[in-house]
Amino acid sequence: MNTQTNNIKLKINPNETISIKGNIAPITLTQNGFHEDWETLANFRIAEANKEYQTSTFQAFLPNETISVGDVWEIDEKGVLELLQQIHPNPTVKMSIDSGDSYGLWACLRANSDMFADIQFRLHAEFNFDDGRFTPSQFTGNLIVDRIQQKVVYFRMYVPEGTVNFDVAWKKFPDKHYNIIDSGFCTQMELYSGTPDILNDTEFTESISQDDANKKLLRCFYKFEEINWVSFDEAIELAKAQQKSIHVISIDGPLKDESC
Repeated sequence: MNTQTNNIKLKINPNETISIKGNIAPITLTQNGFHEDWETLANFRIAEANKEYQTSTFQAFLPNETISVGDVWEIDEKGVLELLQQIHPNPTVKMSIDSGDSYGLWACLRANSDMFADIQFRLHAEFNFDDGRFTPSQFTGNLIVDRIQQKVVYFRMYVPEGTVNFDVAWKKFPDKHYNIIDSGFCTQMELYSGTPDILNDTEFTESISQDDANKKLLRCFYKFEEINWVSFDEAIELAKAQQKSIHVISIDGPLKDESC
């Protein structure tokens, strides 16, 4: 990793156009069989498989100030909502169950060279159905900007894999004041343009690893990520040495995303 601290200002030409492709794979796995019983979920498909955008939409992912590699900033939700409408016409970034952790749209400058800037991002959003809602675990991805031509040369925003990577709330009984809940796995939900192969011959002058960028973004959502976690065996040894008790909590789902 290069440790220089050069400040840069990222720009894109707002008058260019970019074609974005989208895809949602059929959902074939839910814990309680909602993908079989709930018609809306069973038929959940991409709203628009191909769509043309002005590159001004992607200005939402760029910071207003000069930045250095490793810096994080908030993404403008307006451009993100425009993109999410390609997946489903009723997206929102105002989560229905907002613990304070779940809301957010954040980006990090992962790498930089004289020619390219690689922005890694993470955001939380959900889609409102007429009879329920669909909440992905998260959207993550990369935006690569050609700094010389000031244009977007690669973009991918997707729901990452996981044991479960979404949850749903179904208004199965419209006259009742509650939803029934399920979770499941979707093999593909993404928007993309271009290919990261464009970076094959690029040597970044400054960079951090993808894992380090992910950790920086994770901490923007979840304060418990600032805790210096240790393994259970280490905790036992520390408890003995410090004459302290261990408080154990058992959970049945992930803490680091919105999939349950």
